[in-house]
Amino acid sequence: MTTTGAHQDATGMTPGGRWWWGRRRSAVLDIGLAGVSALECGLEGVGFADKAGLPVPVGVLFGLMVGSVLLVRRRWPIVVVLVSIAVTPAEMGYLMGIVGLYSLAASEVPRRITAALAGMSSVAVFIVTVVRVRQDVTQGDPGQQPSDWYVPVLAVFLTLGLNAPPVLFGLYIGARRRLMESLRERADSLEQELSLLADRAEQRAQWARQEERTRIAREMHDVVAHRVSLMVVHAAALQAVALKDPQKAVKNAALVGDMGRQALTELREMLGVLREDAGPAVGASVAPVPLAAVGRAAAAAAEAASEDGPCLDALEDLVEQSRQAGAVVELTVLGEARAYAAELERTAYRVVQEALTNVHKHAAGAKVVVRLAHREAEVAMQVENGPSDAEAADAHLPSGGNGLVGMRERVTRLGGVFVSGPTDGGGFRVSAVLPVGERAAS
Repeated sequence: MTTTGAHQDATGMTPGGRWWWGRRRSAVLDIGLAGVSALECGLEGVGFADKAGLPVPVGVLFGLMVGSVLLVRRRWPIVVVLVSIAVTPAEMGYLMGIVGLYSLAASEVPRRITAALAGMSSVAVFIVTVVRVRQDVTQGDPGQQPSDWYVPVLAVFLTLGLNAPPVLFGLYIGARRRLMESLRERADSLEQELSLLADRAEQRAQWARQEERTRIAREMHDVVAHRVSLMVVHAAALQAVALKDPQKAVKNAALVGDMGRQALTELREMLGVLREDAGPAVGASVAPVPLAAVGRAAAAAAEAASEDGPCLDALEDLVEQSRQAGAVVELTVLGEARAYAAELERTAYRVVQEALTNVHKHAAGAKVVVRLAHREAEVAMQVENGPSDAEAADAHLPSGGNGLVGMRERVTRLGGVFVSGPTDGGGFRVSAVLPVGERAAS
């Protein structure tokens, strides 16, 4: 398995692994440094054995063992620094001390520990340097003795030269690694957020497409249900009077034809908008239509329906059509009529239209009262019918059961109130109130 930088700490270690190297070149580098350090300490062990009165092989072996400690600098940098401090009086392990301080400063070890160990190493190097320089000065020419400040100043410069650069460079590398890791995590987080935003955008697009499909289906239901219901009622009346009153039969037949043509025209307009926006031309190569195109087509169709849809001024014609079908319909308008938003007028018209359609379906021959009230901040409409006339012929119109649901959805979508239910006299009442607010302003 490949280990990326996101799975390593600031020293390049792989947490939880059998070994502490995340990459092969890191292992090669540490092994190489440990080898050089062991060779250095082994050579310095010769002088150490001579000063300590030990056999040379013992000093060399000790130096090799001490120098090889650098192999674990990534895993245990504190151990490496402590060993380098311990062997500082033996004047060995200079490379180990420099690399150990760098590894310690670049690791995730708390800064107070790093500062303490760096201070201990500096003190040890300073003391050893002072002692060594004083010995050299003492053994030199007595006539050329340096000033008193020469030894401490030289010791300070040597101490800073051996300890400050690796510590500062390690702090810089550690900060840079942490910054890169933070940027990488932030990039991963942004990628996840973008993915979530894309999913949410797709969900909103899907919801918008479904909403537009529902609006188109509702418009088509309103157009077809009402006109076809009237056509069926006229056809039933035509069948009843065909032999008794030929002139009335001809009149009813003409009405059926007019309503059928109007229904076909409205359906053709809606379907034409969908076909223009989402359908391929005849003879063109047929490619899969994306869902977004369907949503745009539905939106265009809804917009066309909004621009050319019915308004409250057409209520008189709507009521007249029901009267021509044989229904007794009374229209009452209260208040001063004024212009409203197209969506509000279309919704009010559709509520009355669907209510009259339900009367034709379920209460043939019943007396109907349509009330429309223009108020200061709202428009109210009510369609109430009495009980069905037992002598009236039932046209046996089918019902999909979605008329009241569709009316309620239309009204509540504009922030209005919709109420429907039976009356005490055995009839049925449909009432709706639409607010004239910012959404409804023209």
